[in-house]
Amino acid sequence: MARRYAVLDVFTNSALSGNPLAVVLDSEGLSQTQMQSIAAEFNLSETVFVLPMENPAQPVRVRIFTPQSELPFAGHPTIGTAILLAQERFGDLDNEQDAVIALEQKIGVVRCGVVLKPNAAGFAEFDVPKLSNEVPFEADKEAIAAALELEPMEIGFENHKPTMYEAGVPFAFVPVRDIGVLSQAKPNIELWEDAFGDGDHNNAYIYCRETRLTESGFHARMFAPGIGVTEDPATGSAAAAFAGVIKDFDDLPNGTHFIQIEQGYLMGRPSLIDLEIDIDGSALHAVRIGGQAVILARGELFI
Repeated sequence: MARRYAVLDVFTNSALSGNPLAVVLDSEGLSQTQMQSIAAEFNLSETVFVLPMENPAQPVRVRIFTPQSELPFAGHPTIGTAILLAQERFGDLDNEQDAVIALEQKIGVVRCGVVLKPNAAGFAEFDVPKLSNEVPFEADKEAIAAALELEPMEIGFENHKPTMYEAGVPFAFVPVRDIGVLSQAKPNIELWEDAFGDGDHNNAYIYCRETRLTESGFHARMFAPGIGVTEDPATGSAAAAFAGVIKDFDDLPNGTHFIQIEQGYLMGRPSLIDLEIDIDGSALHAVRIGGQAVILARGELFI
């Protein structure tokens, strides 16, 4: 059976940058084992499988896999899949077209607003289905520094210190002094569990306030060797959880705050993630993730 698929570059407006994503459009009849094997074959940070719709009025059911495991939610697959499905729906355009694409993921239904323009990258934004909250984390600065092959004195800036937050998927957030330190970080697999635990998602998100672009708020890298992702060019689920970090450490006032996050530059895959945070009553009220995506390739799987 021939199954259509597409490869997109997400959180970018140009091909061969951003975070690559595979989307299998015709996933009817595939077992979980087959999906996992296909994701390993693509060997991208995530592969999405679009399942048959029993009722066109209902959300589109999708499953998301890394090369080694399934995820309940992920940001760049949400952005890329929403843009692809909108383009599948409307085809070639002569004018700007807005759409709402609802994706049923394991975390719940994620509604995405999509904007398509002729001869331009698509844009999508979604409300994060679960607000960020802090997770207990025994942060040992010496162990964290060793796992990243850095010095303990290079960990932290201002009042930011290592913490763990989650908005569907947990991440250890490690602030470092500047981009120079960030560029030197390298996962030491032998010491990784000592610093970040032995759970299924011992992911580490390393960030600093120094940026490449004046309009950006943070520069980041993300390592997830436990799920087969040595380094990710752009991580929307981490940005969703990062909202809690920013709110708590930067003491955001009430209102809406727009923050652009750079990621992937040191991999040669520059990516820009839009993070919008609503604060009400000194608490997180809503969080939105946005970004662009372009289709790089289309093809068929014969499985």
